[in-house]
Amino acid sequence: MEVVYFAGGCLWGVQAFIKTLPGVTFTEAGRANGTSHTLEGDYDGYAECVKTGFDPTVVTIKELMGYFFEIINPYSLNQQGQDVGEKYRTGVYSENPEHLKEARAFLRERKDFDQIVVEVLPLTNYVRSAEEHQDRLDKCPDDYCHIPEEILNRYK
Repeated sequence: MEVVYFAGGCLWGVQAFIKTLPGVTFTEAGRANGTSHTLEGDYDGYAECVKTGFDPTVVTIKELMGYFFEIINPYSLNQQGQDVGEKYRTGVYSENPEHLKEARAFLRERKDFDQIVVEVLPLTNYVRSAEEHQDRLDKCPDDYCHIPEEILNRYK
């Protein structure tokens, strides 16, 4: 099993979508690449993200990137749907340099590469979100989500 982190706006919908994908073994709601070790206050530069465990014999980073692009607007800086702010930026983070290389290759293959604002960076810090944010849309299905329901349920 390997781990990669996807930031795509509000983490509730991102987690609900990613956990349905083939080859995904677990998900956890959290925050990536901030400057503190807690989630107190303004989150100190963190991006809302989903820690994603996956089986690389079933799904590749390139395939995961393709799925990820189904739920994000890769041209929108610090905004997905109605969620606005640095914590809603899009990004892919990993401690594995090969994951980052594959994610960057996926982006470079797109003809609109120069317009994409998705970060692809080494993971420098990660903090797990509070329990109330874990699998939030399962617990509260009527909560706001920027991802259309037909996309959320595409791979169930």
